[in-house]
Amino acid sequence: MACKPVCRLCDKLVLSNSVSYNGTNLVINIPAGSYNNGEKYCIVVAQAIPDTTTLNAPVVITVGAGTALYPLTKRNCAQVTACGIRTRTRYAVCVVTNATGGSFRMLGQPCCSPSNNLTSIDGTAPETPTA
Repeated sequence: MACKPVCRLCDKLVLSNSVSYNGTNLVINIPAGSYNNGEKYCIVVAQAIPDTTTLNAPVVITVGAGTALYPLTKRNCAQVTACGIRTRTRYAVCVVTNATGGSFRMLGQPCCSPSNNLTSIDGTAPETPTA
């Protein structure tokens, strides 16, 4: 099937304004506006992720010129880290609000992220690798 030469984009498609790393968080800025509780949006990370970003940096979203940091979370409410985000990629999210703020919750899984989970536990402290 060939790509249509002209097509309309969805009203819920949101292209990021900028992507930056503030030394703690990977910050994705999206256009100003009201993002409604329970609404689905598709956020496209349109800019390159800064080379200085650490893999375990939490991903947060800012809206327009606002300073509030809204976490980007996985479906299980765990924080998404920078290693789970890719440039030029669309992420389906749902806005979740509470009395003091909110978050953007992914509807799918983030990109492959390394897991540092132990394979099992047996009551002893894990060994620290030697250099």
